[in-house]
Amino acid sequence: MTQKLVLERFAPEETFKTKVYAALKHAIINMDIYGTREPTWIDERQLSEKLGVSRTPVREAVAMLEQEGFVKSLPRRGIMVLKKTKNEVVEMIQAWAALESMAVRLAIQRATDPEIAELRTLFRAFGEAHRPSDHAAEYSSANLAFHQTLIGLSRSQLLVEMTDNLLLHVRGIRQMTIGRDDRASRSIVDHLNIIEALERRDTVAAEQLSRDHTLGLAAYVDQHADIFE
Repeated sequence: MTQKLVLERFAPEETFKTKVYAALKHAIINMDIYGTREPTWIDERQLSEKLGVSRTPVREAVAMLEQEGFVKSLPRRGIMVLKKTKNEVVEMIQAWAALESMAVRLAIQRATDPEIAELRTLFRAFGEAHRPSDHAAEYSSANLAFHQTLIGLSRSQLLVEMTDNLLLHVRGIRQMTIGRDDRASRSIVDHLNIIEALERRDTVAAEQLSRDHTLGLAAYVDQHADIFE
């Protein structure tokens, strides 16, 4: 017996809510909220004007983001983008390490040789004459692109979505710490070692190198509470 599929049309506000949610989440993920000690605020009225929608879908999108722990609405003050505590960030980086090591395993199975080779282009500009430690901001961008590309090579949409929810905080901490204690110079060596293991299709080595690299960041954050002061 064929079951009749009962569907209802989307209300315009529902469609706007989904679009506003996606746009706002993308914008928040790309904020540098750990680059300042001051809280980061977003304004509902400005969001409504910039997106060209009424305040209703904006409020609904904000409510969704609040449930996910990205923002908090404070009466008479506005919407604050939430930072995490040191312990929470350490746990997030540890989770990223686990997810990325799985992404590496899948990338070895699914990515083509040219796709893996493309990772090297992210660091082509760096060398003795253009040291990562002397160009921390530029290297930080390459560093983040490397990790996001690595996740993407897994061809797993679920891994991409799960790491997106961690990215706001992990991204900010990576940006803050990459210029400290010559971490950039060590980071590029780690990245090139990971790429070499990927090129050899050495799953065990690539997973271990990837996991150890990110857990090294977790250990660094755990030892430096001043990052959150």
